[in-house]
Order: sequence, then C-alpha cells, then structure tokens
Amino acid sequence: MIIKLGDIANTRSGDKGSDANIGVIFHTLKHYEWAKKYLSESIIKDYFSEIIKGDVIRYELDNILALNFILCDCLDGGGSKSLMHDAQGKTLGQALSMMELDING
Repeated sequence: MIIKLGDIANTRSGDKGSDANIGVIFHTLKHYEWAKKYLSESIIKDYFSEIIKGDVIRYELDNILALNFILCDCLDGGGSKSLMHDAQGKTLGQALSMMELDING
C-alpha cells in the first residue's frame, strides 16, 4: 500500500548551521518499527539529492517513537550566510512528509 509519510508521522525541521535537522515522530509503534527497518539514511539522501552535499545521519529515539535525521551540508552556510529560499530548513520536514512509501515492503 502506497501512503505519504505524513499519513503515519509528524515532522519538524530546522537548521544547525549549514546542516538541517528533521525529526519524524510516528503515530504508532507499528509504523515506527517499520520505519526503523526501511527509512534509512540512503533513502533520505536520495529523496533530497538535489540539496544534500554531505552525509545523512539517523538517530533513533525509541522512547518517543521518533527518528531524527541530520542532513549534512544542505543549507549553503545556513540562515545568516545563505541566499537560499529556505536557508533555515524550515520547509524540509513538510517536504519529507510528502514522501510516498510502500508500507508493505
């Protein structure tokens, strides 16, 4: 079944200098366990391939059913340096929530 990430989780994002931070908080343990298996750093890096110049680091927060992704070197210096449209990464969480997923996979 194909769904959007936003159907099973909430997201929040922001900047950490030239890096962005996206938190993904899942509605259910079932969906969180699925995401720990399938929502990898490489999938996130591919999804944001046009802006990420560095690595993606994933942290698991089991106690709140959340994954936290750091998108390294994607904000061209960050809010005080960049001329990018979203130099603080505030829209990246919303963009990720639109990702289509096959939750049967």
